[in-house]
Amino acid sequence: MADSSSRRSLSGYTHPKYWGTWLGLGVLVLIAYLPLPVTRALGVLMGKLFYRFATERCEITRINVALCFPELSAQEKEQRVREILRNVGLSFIESAVALWAPDRKFRNLYTFEGLDILRRLEAQGKGVMLLGGHYTSLDMAGRVMGLNIECDMVYRVDRNPLLADAVARARERLSGAAIERDDVRQMVRRLRQGRRLWYAPDQDYGRSNTVFAPFFGVPAATVTATARLARMGRAVVCPFEHWRDEQGIYHVRVKEPLADFPSGDDVLDATRANEVVESVVRRYPSQYLWVHRRFKTRPEGEVTPYPPRQRKRKRNH
Repeated sequence: MADSSSRRSLSGYTHPKYWGTWLGLGVLVLIAYLPLPVTRALGVLMGKLFYRFATERCEITRINVALCFPELSAQEKEQRVREILRNVGLSFIESAVALWAPDRKFRNLYTFEGLDILRRLEAQGKGVMLLGGHYTSLDMAGRVMGLNIECDMVYRVDRNPLLADAVARARERLSGAAIERDDVRQMVRRLRQGRRLWYAPDQDYGRSNTVFAPFFGVPAATVTATARLARMGRAVVCPFEHWRDEQGIYHVRVKEPLADFPSGDDVLDATRANEVVESVVRRYPSQYLWVHRRFKTRPEGEVTPYPPRQRKRKRNH
């Protein structure tokens, strides 16, 4: 398991401003122990609430659906938005189950294809980048990995340090290291050690170290780090897929390493990375995290399709 000694001890979060977070974490742990039909019903309810009240995220989702699925009718687009928010709600509750539920809860709950590929690459001493995307079954897939084989995960630190540390520690307890996305040195070191690293390059981080590559036919600012990390870490890159079916079974699949990757051409490599993610999203379009601004950074001369962020008003004390 990873060494998380550099993180602040959770017992250090005693300030009253963290009390609400502690309460929320307690509720999530309790949810993790509820029967699966109950947690699934809670997830569906959460999705309905998101659709009703998360107006900004709903609008972002509508814009993304309109950009990526222009062939749908207006009614079909809105139905897809409903389905996406339903899956986001499921994902929120599933994350609690994935991070804190006992192992027995996952018996007969998943399938895992490609474990033999990972074992073979491990025997060869090769580091492996698992090229995935922000699909809504992300944490469940991480738990499935942890039940079968150790894997490091790249994550973005939450603005709430208590929540960030609690989630990172839970992930490390179940599998490998939780590595901050800016800690390139640690990623490279662990890949050179023959480790496995889950990496998702499908969010918009601005213009720095990015190129424009098509995603659903729309130019999208795509990080070049996938190819760079593979090259620096002397690692192979395997597509990593996961989804849930209508019966509530989670499916995880690791595919054979991409051939001739990295190629040395940043645009070509970014395009291939986007194609890996797009191939999964086209099969399960409502299970992708469409609530983020995937196309906010535009080529020169284009305007972002999203409305300005809604700023919270500061209370006067």
